[in-house]
Amino acid sequence: MPGDHPRAFRTDHMIAQLSGALAHKSPEHLVIDVHGVGYQVFVSLNAYYRLPEPGRPVELLIHTHVREDALHLYGFIDRDERDLFLLLLGVSGIGPRLALNILSGTPSQELEDAIEAGDLPRLVAIPGIGKKTAERLVVELRDKMKPLRARRDADERRPSAGGLESEAVSALVNLGYRRAEAERAVKAACAAGADDLESAIRTALKRVGT
Repeated sequence: MPGDHPRAFRTDHMIAQLSGALAHKSPEHLVIDVHGVGYQVFVSLNAYYRLPEPGRPVELLIHTHVREDALHLYGFIDRDERDLFLLLLGVSGIGPRLALNILSGTPSQELEDAIEAGDLPRLVAIPGIGKKTAERLVVELRDKMKPLRARRDADERRPSAGGLESEAVSALVNLGYRRAEAERAVKAACAAGADDLESAIRTALKRVGT
């Protein structure tokens, strides 16, 4: 049945999402096998460390960047990182590769905090960011961060303990892990003190297979 196979979704002829097998994984790029076609995808290091091992199924949100001489795909595990990437692209002087480097240099929430606070030293500490670029980030994105943060804060209202475990298990299953191993890893993460969804997922990913 068609629903049993990986799919490539397109919007206005642009790839918006990819589902398939992770054929190759490296910090430089990924290859996702969709019906025998390998799509090269660039991701941030933060996303790279959250990916399953090669051979497992994976699903990524995609930004398709078209130039006269090339078409590049940039992948994101969650909507927050993708939306922040798109905001970065709107800053003068920042292209997709630099935007991805910025996301690789710091977690999304820390980047948002630094921009909203106008913390230039923190921004300049990110590889590839100079003082002028840091100033542009603050001037051009400070107000645009508010809707992004408001939406995420609403999404991340702490669930009950049972709900937290269920959501974390679902996240790991969506990354390609077997439900049984995901449940064991999440339970161990919560027992170790993880009390919100992000920390539960991060800690569980370190424990999968142990």
